Amino acid sequence: MSQLRVEKVQELMKQEISEIILRELKDPRIGFATVTSVECTGDLREAKIYVSLMGSEQQVKDSWAGLMSSLGFIRREIGKRIRLRFTPELTFALDKSLDYSAHIQELLLKVQREEQAQRKAQSEAADNGGAE
Repeated sequence: MSQLRVEKVQELMKQEISEIILRELKDPRIGFATVTSVECTGDLREAKIYVSLMGSEQQVKDSWAGLMSSLGFIRREIGKRIRLRFTPELTFALDKSLDYSAHIQELLLKVQREEQAQRKAQSEAADNGGAE
């Protein structure tokens, strides 16, 4: 199958699954979940859905359990919404890239604050040293 078609189907599935999680799922365990990407096999028989979950560790576990229990419903809805010969077998994968990028951003901000404090201390020392 052409790679272009597979990519289009992946993007369409990402949009539809995001919509299903946001609007259709009634499971109270599912908190802040974001579909980051979808990878399909070349024959469109299997699809891996990368999901980023935010919240405390317990909230992430609960959201993950809720998503896993709703796989059948999501697959059925995808079958209704996307006209394919075969509805792909869905699997979820936890995407840690957003957590990692938030951690890197925190570290960069910390380094920036330390540099500013160091520059401020140096300028104050220079001002005090020149005034004497």
